[in-house]
Amino acid sequence: MSGWLRIVGLGPGAEALVTPEVTAVLAEATDVVGYIPYVARVAERPGLTLHASDNRVEIDRSRHALEMAAEGHRVVVVSSGDPGVFAMASAVFEAVDSGPRAWRDLDIQVLPGITAMLAAAARAGAPLGHDFCCINLSDNLKPWPLIERRLRLAAQADFAMAFYNPRSKSRPEGFEKTLQILREECEPERLILFARAVSRPDEALRVAHLAEATPEMADMQTVVLVGSSRTRLIERDGSPIVYTPRFTPE
Repeated sequence: MSGWLRIVGLGPGAEALVTPEVTAVLAEATDVVGYIPYVARVAERPGLTLHASDNRVEIDRSRHALEMAAEGHRVVVVSSGDPGVFAMASAVFEAVDSGPRAWRDLDIQVLPGITAMLAAAARAGAPLGHDFCCINLSDNLKPWPLIERRLRLAAQADFAMAFYNPRSKSRPEGFEKTLQILREECEPERLILFARAVSRPDEALRVAHLAEATPEMADMQTVVLVGSSRTRLIERDGSPIVYTPRFTPE
C-alpha cells in the first residue's frame, strides 16, 4: 500500500516554529486536510490538493483523510500547535477505531508540534517549570460540571495550569466562572499570564494577579497560564520574568 497518513502540528503561528520534520512531510504530500485557517497556512504548489473544512467536522475530516490514504494518496492532516493536544490526532484515531478494519493497517504517524502553552511559557520565562496540568475550557465536547470539578481539583492540588479556548463569543460566561472558581480556591496574588497570538505579529502578553484579572483579558486566540502558589515574578526593565521553582519545600 503506497498511501500514508501523517497527522502534524504547525506550531502556534510563526513559520520558524514549524519543525523541519513537518516541513519535509508537507513537501511530500499529495493532499492536506484540516480546519480552514490551518490549511491556509500551507503554501499551494503543483501536485498538492488542499481540503479545508469547518471546525466542527473533525470526524468527517478524519474519515476523508483515511479514505484518501487507503486509495494511495500521501495525506497530511494539519492542526495548530501539537496534533495530540486538543487537536486532530485523537479525532483520526477515533475514526480508525470505528472505521473499516483495513484502516488499521494504514501507515499512520503523528508528528509533534510546538503548542501554544509551551510557546507562551517560553515567552514569559518558565511558569510551567514544575508540575502542571492543561485544561480545555470549551464545553462543546464535555459538560461544564466536569470542567468545574477539574478546575477545583487542579487548584487544590496546587498545579500550575494552562487553559485552552478560554472565552468564545458564544459562551463568554465560561471564563468568568473559571475566574470565580480560582478566586474561591487560590490566593488573590496568584499570577496569571494572558498570552494572545503567541509568535504572530499581533502577539500580546500580559501578566496579572488573580485579584485584578477580568474575563475580557482572554479570547479564543489566548492561552491562559495560571501559576502555582510557588510561581514567582522577577521585575526588570522590559517584560518581567515569570517562573515556577523546580523544588517544593516539605
